[in-house]
Amino acid sequence: MKCRISPRSGQAFELRAGQFLTVIDPEGEQVSDLLAYRLYDTQEYISSGRTIDYASRMFLTTGDLLYSNRSNPMLEIVGDDVGRHDFTLTPCSCDTFRIIYGDQTPHHGCQGNLEQALAPYGIAPDHIPIAFNVFMHVHVNSETGEIKVLPPKSKPGDRIAFQAKCDLVIAMTACSAGQSNNFRYKPIDFEVSDVCPDWVQKKPAEELVEVA
Repeated sequence: MKCRISPRSGQAFELRAGQFLTVIDPEGEQVSDLLAYRLYDTQEYISSGRTIDYASRMFLTTGDLLYSNRSNPMLEIVGDDVGRHDFTLTPCSCDTFRIIYGDQTPHHGCQGNLEQALAPYGIAPDHIPIAFNVFMHVHVNSETGEIKVLPPKSKPGDRIAFQAKCDLVIAMTACSAGQSNNFRYKPIDFEVSDVCPDWVQKKPAEELVEVA
């Protein structure tokens, strides 16, 4: 199954244990906010704090697990063309565009798109945590802690693949914030499969991108 998320929109879908999710940046320099909830108990959801704590680093790539708020593995990154993704910033929202960009009639952003996509699963707006920011490029000054959002490093067609460790509800966006996508709003593609994608299986380990 291959789907496209239109610019500045979002989708939610089910991903079963053992299935693979590939997120694709078809045009380059676009970000996708990704959330995961346990399908049969949506009070368990992806946790930025648990994941960063257990990985002992902020930038995640092949071999890393994304954990839930109950410290259970939810997704494993099994392939990665880019090597730069993080949990640094929360989904953009009306307030993001009002406070950061000064918009008088702000877009509802990834927060609003995630709320709409997750509503059929009974997930309320206040239960939307910090998302895993696929392809996002946030520079962190190690001395001062200052952060700066830079254009993503993803090129057209770059991918990241996950394997579900349990039955999940996944929600994803094509990010609406200009800083995140070099001020050009683009789509995000994704594929769900029962077998590991060929590009993951065939890619030599030494070719995997190292995180700088």
